[in-house]
This record gives sequence, structure tokens and C-alpha cells, in this order.
Amino acid sequence: MRIVVQRSKAAKVTVGGEVIGQIEKGLVLLVGVTHDDKIEDAAYLADKIVNLRIFEDANEKMNMSLLDVGGEILSVSQFTLYGDCSNGRRPSFIKAARPEYAVEIYETFNHLLREKGVHVETGQFGAMMDVQLTNDGPVTLIVESK
Repeated sequence: MRIVVQRSKAAKVTVGGEVIGQIEKGLVLLVGVTHDDKIEDAAYLADKIVNLRIFEDANEKMNMSLLDVGGEILSVSQFTLYGDCSNGRRPSFIKAARPEYAVEIYETFNHLLREKGVHVETGQFGAMMDVQLTNDGPVTLIVESK
């Protein structure tokens, strides 16, 4: 799995002009799944992300986690994270998992985040989505399971 993690002051995702997910302070996650990802990958990343110390403490040092600050998550499926642009001008998405497999891993990942006590909003898997966020910092990281 490959996840782009963005610290956010506020974010929302819309489908067809309707807001389907919205958070205040927290993290926006763009989540990509590849063919050989397993539930263990989702569990590893769920634990890693909620405990990443990327929020500022009283001394303005990135020393606090999402759990420490009571932040929320907006999780958005993003197969294009596995786009390969190394040949030609059109990306190849051969490394992205098939939708019927990816959705299972993605939904399990979100469930595992919720089990850790985090409020999780999501986009709509496979839909054309508009994602808006106010990136805080900006702080943007890429986290992978392998």
C-alpha cells in the first residue's frame, strides 16, 4: 500500500456536487493499493498513521500524533498512486490492484483506523471525486507498507 498523508486544517470530498465526507483538523489520506497488498499491510499502515508524530506540541515541535490531538481522517481511494510514468507520456496503472480487490483492502484499512478510536470520513471508492483541503504546514508525507 502507498498512502499520501497530508496534515489538514479542514477537508472535504464531493461526488456530483454533494459533500460525502468532511473533517476539521486531522489528516487527509490518499490511499493506493497494489496487487500483493494484504490485511497485514492495512493494519501496519493504520497503526503507523495514527501514531505518526506530525502535529506540533506547545514548543512548536512535531511531537504529537493524530491520537494525541484528537484529529480526524478523510480517507480517499487513489489508484493513480501506482501510476508508472517511466515510459512514454501516458501513465501505466498495471501496478494498481483490480478494483474488486482494492476495495476490500481499502475498506478494511478504514475499519482498522476506526477501531483505533479515530473518526474517519471517506470518499466513494471508484467515483470521480473533488477533494478540497487546507494543507496545514504544509506537511505532506508518503508512507508505504513495503
